[in-house]
Amino acid sequence: MKAAAASVLCVGFAAHDFVFALDRMPDAPTKYRARSFRSVGGGNAATAAVAAARLGATAQLVTRLGDDAIGDAMLAEFAGYGVDAALSRRFAGCVSPVSAVLVDDAGERIIVNYVDPALPVATDWLPEIPDGVGAVLGDVRWPEGSAAMLMKAKARGLPAILDGDLPGCPPALLDAATLVAFSAGGLARTTGEAAIEAGLRRAAAMCSAEVMATDGANGAFWLEGGRLAHCPAFAVRAVDTLGAGDVFHGALAVALAEGRTLAQAALFASAAAAIKVTRFGGRAGAPTRAEVEALLG
Repeated sequence: MKAAAASVLCVGFAAHDFVFALDRMPDAPTKYRARSFRSVGGGNAATAAVAAARLGATAQLVTRLGDDAIGDAMLAEFAGYGVDAALSRRFAGCVSPVSAVLVDDAGERIIVNYVDPALPVATDWLPEIPDGVGAVLGDVRWPEGSAAMLMKAKARGLPAILDGDLPGCPPALLDAATLVAFSAGGLARTTGEAAIEAGLRRAAAMCSAEVMATDGANGAFWLEGGRLAHCPAFAVRAVDTLGAGDVFHGALAVALAEGRTLAQAALFASAAAAIKVTRFGGRAGAPTRAEVEALLG
């Protein structure tokens, strides 16, 4: 299904990741040697914006950065991917968010992240939604900013999508969205329910938004007409799961901005995430639209 290029705005977390590939995860406080290394941008909203741009969408990013060399590198990387970060803001004296990421031979990862507590959470500087934007995506790592922009999108009748990842979603943030796309862990943390269906039903009772959840190789689930709907994951060999959920959310936002149904958007996003996990290096593995369409057949 081909569609005109969409325009999406992503708001929330951007970081720079230092990614180390190991044969196995550390199990003792000693020295380990990585078999490969990559320095790459990360963060939920930022990676989703990169994924959207790789899929041919016009992608804008609203995030908070420090006035340091890491922030310089992040802005240069955004520009290289075609992501417009002009609406973001840098704060004097603050350190830009950074992460150390360990990826094992099975593609699983451990992330240690640092966010400068001096980065302001205030939202009075946030812009109105630019003309032409077809969907807004926010994350839970900057809930104040996400809530503000999602509510603006909702008021304009646009898809207002929340990436419901860990550490979980405050109730007020859920109600700012028209769709909450949880990770399995974020759903469990938010609702207290370990099972996907029970968690989705609990989340649906907590807010007015549609709810869905991704569960890795088990695929994506959502409630449709009171029933559990399911989009199976594509069978691939995982090399690196870092950023896969963010790529899913970015692709989901693109598909919804193009006017696809939730089922169609879930399939499109699942294909994008499946391609990403076959590639090492976080969001550097985000696929192009041609690659996604080839997998979809």
